[in-house]
Amino acid sequence: MKGVFVTGTDTGVGKTQVSLGIMANLKEHGLRVAGMKPVASGCYREGPSLRNQDAVLLQAHSSINIDYSTVNPYAFEPSVSPHIAARRQGGEIRLEKVVDRFRVLQGLAEFVLVEGIGGWQVPLNSNDRLADMATVLGLPVVLVVGLRLGCLNHAFLTSCAIERSGCTLAGWVGNLTEPGFDYLEENMESLSQEIPAPCLGFVPFIDDRERAALAGCFELDHWVQD
Repeated sequence: MKGVFVTGTDTGVGKTQVSLGIMANLKEHGLRVAGMKPVASGCYREGPSLRNQDAVLLQAHSSINIDYSTVNPYAFEPSVSPHIAARRQGGEIRLEKVVDRFRVLQGLAEFVLVEGIGGWQVPLNSNDRLADMATVLGLPVVLVVGLRLGCLNHAFLTSCAIERSGCTLAGWVGNLTEPGFDYLEENMESLSQEIPAPCLGFVPFIDDRERAALAGCFELDHWVQD
């Protein structure tokens, strides 16, 4: 496997945390890894440029030096759906540009992790949704399930949508977004029974200081062997 596309059941479910953990795990296996977040909203200004906190983390945790514009070719200041943010800034998200930057990373790294924005059906422009980006990149998908009330419905709907899009669901990860989630084991069991792909890991509720432990939350040996 040469890369994955990370999506989530919703916004704020921990896609970046899971992405960093996957990258750390694969680096421990000796792979040269690059992270990419093609589209980001809610960005902050750094001089004349816009930066996104998640994209900066993916850039910093990559095995190689990468220009920020390659990691995050579309950065928008408003915290809103990307198709609206792009219109507000007088532009449009083009999948061709995303593919071009992705190919650059493919030439530099052995494994490229691409993190999506929001959920699977988030609009990117008048024609394309996030699902179309994963499709044109040709990557298997990892679904991040934010473990909270309502997660089962969101997870089952998203996994079905991924399958209908023609993408391969490589697996899912349970991410505990807040402490004290009731019936955690029962929810994890239901997810394992209903999602037609393996559980790749479970991420407990941790803060930024504990991020170094993320690599151990995943079982990805079969990716390295493929």
